Amino acid sequence: MKSTLLAIAASAALTSAAPTSLTPRASKVQYAGVNIAGFDFGCTTDGTCSLTGTNKPYDIVTGANAVGQMNHFVKDDSLNAFRLPVGWQFLVNGQLGGTLNANNLGQYDRLVQGCLSSGASLCIIDIHNYARWNGQIVGQGGPPNAQLADVWKQLATKYGQNAKIVFGVMNEPHDIPDIKTWAATVQDVVTAIRGAGAAKNLILLPGQGYTSAETFVSSGSAAALAEVKNPDGTTDNLIMDVHKYLDSDNSGTHTECVKNNIDNAFKPLADWLRTNKRLAILSETGGGNTASCQQYLCQEIQYLNPADEIESQNSDVYIGYTGWAAGGFASTYELNETPTGSGNSWTDTSLVKSCIVGAWKGA
Repeated sequence: MKSTLLAIAASAALTSAAPTSLTPRASKVQYAGVNIAGFDFGCTTDGTCSLTGTNKPYDIVTGANAVGQMNHFVKDDSLNAFRLPVGWQFLVNGQLGGTLNANNLGQYDRLVQGCLSSGASLCIIDIHNYARWNGQIVGQGGPPNAQLADVWKQLATKYGQNAKIVFGVMNEPHDIPDIKTWAATVQDVVTAIRGAGAAKNLILLPGQGYTSAETFVSSGSAAALAEVKNPDGTTDNLIMDVHKYLDSDNSGTHTECVKNNIDNAFKPLADWLRTNKRLAILSETGGGNTASCQQYLCQEIQYLNPADEIESQNSDVYIGYTGWAAGGFASTYELNETPTGSGNSWTDTSLVKSCIVGAWKGA
């Protein structure tokens, strides 16, 4: 998510491994779900993540019943994938290069374990820092690659034996001076994760320009990240990580949507993926709970996840999608996907019901 609304919302709110290569065209993507946001609250696009004050990580397990949300999404909606954003600073309690903080990791681990026990097929650990630590780009004037690789090594050591765990290297890198240098950073992270024993888990590779699906090829991200390899030289389970919003400026800050992103983003990217025998996941997309966003988001997801075999099918290169965002967001948040709980029942937002769930169940 490319805005600072994470902090605003925090204040308001006070399986088996995926395919390793291209599969025959199927009628349905393998994974669909939502982001469960809260432990990333306080993080802004310069990679600063506040740990104090009103804008800070929000304990969504207790405060927003995030485990209940995930159980609902799996049981009632048949969704099977959750992305679990968290700030780098929160994980190490503000100590760059330090070990995972026992207290903070303990809080976050309750969310991870809740995801694993919900019946979901994928639980994506996402470091939500925009390729930065407090304004400085990793490997390009900021922290050395080794410090990001080390925190991932620690996470992989803890979680890498569970095939449902997915490692999302970094949320939305942007304004990166050299994409090849960034790819080298990603390579160091991949090597560290695999070296920690997470031999088969999916790893999501993010690109330049907030990892926009529209510019993933033209920015050079696709070509640079295609060179990232596992230690054995393969690219098995290394998945391209893309985002795309549907509002007028692709910021994900408006409640109205104006495009479905098919011709400008997902069709060209599908062509590249197919040609280069690679896979991608749409780990962030969404809009307001409005008629325009229901129209365009449903069309976008339908392109990835066709309901009719007669339609163009792209689930051979797109393995799934997770909407932004449920978890700790208040109903006043523009892109709110948090269900409303009442006793043992939950009510989805109109956008989730129509598109995130509707396209999945209809396929």
